[in-house]
Amino acid sequence: MFKIFFQFCCLFIAVSAYSQITVLDNNSKTPISYATISFGDGQGLFADDEGLFIFNKTRYPDVDTLFVSALGYHNKTVLTANLGKTVLLTEEISTLDEVVLIAEGRKYKEETLKPYLDDDYYACWLPTIESEIAVFFPNPHKELTKLSTIHFPVTLESVDWNKRKRKNAEKKPFSTLFKVKFYKNNNGLPGQVLSYENIVFRATEKGGDVYNLDVSPYQITIPDTGFFVSIQVLGYTDKAGKLLPNKKYKEIKSPRGTVKIPTNFRPLLPFTNAIKSYNTYIKRVFINGNQWVQFKPGNIDSGLLKKGLTNYGIGFTYKIYENE
Repeated sequence: MFKIFFQFCCLFIAVSAYSQITVLDNNSKTPISYATISFGDGQGLFADDEGLFIFNKTRYPDVDTLFVSALGYHNKTVLTANLGKTVLLTEEISTLDEVVLIAEGRKYKEETLKPYLDDDYYACWLPTIESEIAVFFPNPHKELTKLSTIHFPVTLESVDWNKRKRKNAEKKPFSTLFKVKFYKNNNGLPGQVLSYENIVFRATEKGGDVYNLDVSPYQITIPDTGFFVSIQVLGYTDKAGKLLPNKKYKEIKSPRGTVKIPTNFRPLLPFTNAIKSYNTYIKRVFINGNQWVQFKPGNIDSGLLKKGLTNYGIGFTYKIYENE
């Protein structure tokens, strides 16, 4: 009898401390993929493709409020004391510009701005889940122009550090999910989104040093004032590409207590000094008021800037359509 009671207590404690919550659309009751769950004080995580996230009260004992947000939905504040199995978000009225439909068979030519590749570990940004990186591109042509492919450069690390400069060296394995957004240019900063679609991709060491993301299905035409494309790591995945409950911080014990160090995810993102203007912007999703900051000296203290590495060298391919 005591054994049964003890097992029941353990089960109760486990369930109380480790709850699964699903973010749903208030009307359709369908899952909202990759919603942002902010705990305040720079803490947070993401829901997976089925809107599921795990809130562990043992891991976050001082968190009493969750701030839940998703692209195309109103933000919601939830007290952890009232947290149930679901969080319902209300859809925002879309203010996107009308999609420009391009007739099939219309003539076009395709051009590519190549990405900047670098396999130097020390020339790379170390992705953390609270950081979103956006890169600005001016409109490359006066005619109607549509995005085809975004080329994201990545740096692969060798399993053997002594062989890191060898192209044929065995690479450290990873399976990482990234989220991509497109923004209008709002007086030099990322502004209104150009698509409410959840655009994600999974990168592994087998994909090489650049990931080519096909964005043609989203019908994104380039505004006259240019556009921003952003990348944000969501975390590691399992072999099937399912987002895992990644830990945002590594906890290191020191004489002054436990210190939280942001977890770095692979692959690394190479920065370049080949672009003379400051086209890269950084946003800390869970901290600093969620505001964009231009990646330049005086704005951000970074070892990359001290080396003159000022931009993340994304490339893109686009179609230029002839006037009808």
